[in-house]
Amino acid sequence: MAAPILCARDLQFMLYELFDAESLIQRPRYADHSVETFNAAIDTAQSIAEKYFVPIRKKVDEQPPTFDGKNVYMIPEIKVAVDAATKAGFVSSTADFELGGMQLPPMVASVANAYLTAAASTTTGYLALSNANANLIANHGSAEQIETWVKPIRVGRFAGTMAMTEPGSGSGLADLTTTAAPAEDGTYRIRGSKIFISGGEHELNENIVHLVLARIKGAPAGVKGISLFIVPKILVNADGSLGELNDVALAGLFHKMGGRGQTSTALSFGENDGAVGYLVGEENCGLTYMFHMMNEARVMVGTGAACLALTGYQYSLDYARERPQGRLPSCKDPSSAPVSIIEHADVRRMLLAQKAYAEGAFALCMFGAQLADDKDTEQTEEARHTAHTLLDFLTPIIKTWPSEYGPKANDLAIQVLGGHGYINEHPVEMFYRDNRLNPIHEGTTGIQSLDLLGRKLPMNNMAGYRAFLALVRGTIDEAKTGELSATAERLAAAVATLETTTEHLLGAMMAKPIDLVMANSVKYLEVFGHVVIAWLWLRQGLVAQKGMAAKPHETDQQFYAGKLQAMKYFFNFELPLIEVWSKNLLDLDATFYEMNNNWF
Repeated sequence: MAAPILCARDLQFMLYELFDAESLIQRPRYADHSVETFNAAIDTAQSIAEKYFVPIRKKVDEQPPTFDGKNVYMIPEIKVAVDAATKAGFVSSTADFELGGMQLPPMVASVANAYLTAAASTTTGYLALSNANANLIANHGSAEQIETWVKPIRVGRFAGTMAMTEPGSGSGLADLTTTAAPAEDGTYRIRGSKIFISGGEHELNENIVHLVLARIKGAPAGVKGISLFIVPKILVNADGSLGELNDVALAGLFHKMGGRGQTSTALSFGENDGAVGYLVGEENCGLTYMFHMMNEARVMVGTGAACLALTGYQYSLDYARERPQGRLPSCKDPSSAPVSIIEHADVRRMLLAQKAYAEGAFALCMFGAQLADDKDTEQTEEARHTAHTLLDFLTPIIKTWPSEYGPKANDLAIQVLGGHGYINEHPVEMFYRDNRLNPIHEGTTGIQSLDLLGRKLPMNNMAGYRAFLALVRGTIDEAKTGELSATAERLAAAVATLETTTEHLLGAMMAKPIDLVMANSVKYLEVFGHVVIAWLWLRQGLVAQKGMAAKPHETDQQFYAGKLQAMKYFFNFELPLIEVWSKNLLDLDATFYEMNNNWF
């Protein structure tokens, strides 16, 4: 029997026991839904994943898209699979009913999409980026733009991308050189080059809608002078039909180590008369608008990383249970039968680490999805504001911790399989290659750490930081009176370490060279991330303990015991590491800062 893509019991635990998705039905936006409709969406996603994506994932990896100088070619099974997911509504699962969406809560959509992502990796990026593109235009575009671009994306006629990165500036958006010149008809003519544009060219949809950052002549220097434009591959007539090709050309494809189902493109805008672009919102506000899509994409990257970690864990767990090899150290009889490798303590160590990383990461992403929903649908303005503040503050961690520890989980999955782990007859090596892209996607770990320490931490009088600590202290207080009191005390000590470190760094920013303080920002993000994951594991432990107390059937007893053991692993082997990292931060360790270019 093949290994499951994901653990269905764990997804139900996350959705209904840890995050209480059933209570969302009481909110007006979800009044037409029920637990049955939530589960039906999840079951549909699982069915599509198993029927269309799992059977082709090896072929997708071995036969990436090609470009002959004119057209892009990919295996035809990709379109069949993407069409199946699109037809089922997964290009717009959280969108309004009126726009062709399923109007699912983001948490439910996250669980449904987890099956698709675990089975298809970045191949589902065509859907996810289109959804994020449509969300941006729906929030910041005009009524005409919503009618022209959003509605066709929601039903799968059009696809969407984000086009920011340029060959000469990379992540340094302040230095972008793409230009936008006003035309007499109110549109703009876009000229410039963009690279690493995921899904930038393909024939899966009738049209591709690029969201392009560009600078209008006379705009302020730096990021303050960036505007955002809708630049379609094919122009659209007034009646919604397709018109002429726009001046957008594919310059070439990039060939990545993983994630090979989705094209990664270099695009050239305006080689002839200029690509027609439509301004979104106001001039010079483009980066503010683009952050709507960027932040959604960052959460998407973190969630994708967690899903690949989860599916790698399930595969290696299944393999460890089925693979007989060796005997325990206590067995001295060479004629005895070999044991399944899961009987070896070190294999259980690697499986338990994977479980702690993967399920901790997915819980973090689910929490992010909950916040994304609460900021729009919570009952009071105060609750909505708090959710918005928390999501904005935690986004660097939601993106980064799963994308750093997801590949570590996949690395352990390879190790569990031994020599079978690094051959492509098994998918775990592919999972690792796919997941290794995520620490780079949508802003590297270093960029996210600078954002957290230098921008998000002090923002609005540290409102996000304070709101998060209040949540953690509430969980600690809840746990202090029960059987997990010792675990709660350990989390309280970790929070104290985080606070001491944070206060020290904030003070150092005022007294020391800022480059020195920021030199170890990645370690600060890692300290913070471990505290966040420890908090989520304590929350899972509390729910599991409550479940055990209800004396459920044996299968659930074992499930809850596994949760408690994974929590124990994280607190015993991972959380203590923050003390070492914190010391380096408190010392303002200058090892990186003082290293001279000529010494390498």
